[in-house]
Amino acid sequence: MTTPEDLLAELGRVATDLAPAVRPVGSEDLLRALTDTARQLFGAAACSLALLSDDESELVYTTAAGEGADDITGMRMPVSEGVAGWVVQSGQPIAIGDLANDPRFSLQTAQRTGYVPQAILAVPVNSPRRTLGVLTLLDRDARRPGAEHDMTLLSLFADQAAIALESVLAFGDLGRVLLQSVAVAAGDGTDLAGAADRSAAELTGADADLAGLAAAFATLSRRGAAERRLAHDVMHSIATYAERRSPRTR
Repeated sequence: MTTPEDLLAELGRVATDLAPAVRPVGSEDLLRALTDTARQLFGAAACSLALLSDDESELVYTTAAGEGADDITGMRMPVSEGVAGWVVQSGQPIAIGDLANDPRFSLQTAQRTGYVPQAILAVPVNSPRRTLGVLTLLDRDARRPGAEHDMTLLSLFADQAAIALESVLAFGDLGRVLLQSVAVAAGDGTDLAGAADRSAAELTGADADLAGLAAAFATLSRRGAAERRLAHDVMHSIATYAERRSPRTR
């Protein structure tokens, strides 16, 4: 029978093998660069990314560039408040040129950041499975050439943010599935590969796929360094290809 010590050792080996293939590379840096690039491209005073909390009751501002960036980063706001809350609840983009007279605008929230905007452009950040958050521009230069296409262009920035965020979420899901497989293995005395195969058969959707991936790596980890390297290279190539695609084309 497989002992708990054996399972932990095997979990460590599989996690080490899997991590380089699926770990998101530089996602935080990418999101910071994305908001700063958008701010400059649109001639905006500020750009921010707010993500839904796990229970979807709040928006958490994780990344920002421009006016009020330091104060808004880390701020939490109920989804029932503000323009960003309206966007994430409705799933619709919005452009408002006179915020002072719009009932959806939260003046109190703006004052907390030290910058009160006059206009806003905001779009939902959507993955193929769910809404992840909101990308917002404050006081963009609406007089510059091509500004009439800003909603479409900002949506493309939101798509890129969604790709980076989904890779982070998938990495966290993989860890959860691995731990579930360890629990199965501990219960029936099987090895990690067998338990992951069982989990893949019992789970559905993305979790089933991740469990199957874990089972494959667990099996390969016993075959040798060459097999592990091949699996890593194949997975890395697939992940790179997927990250370059827009979620809207899937």
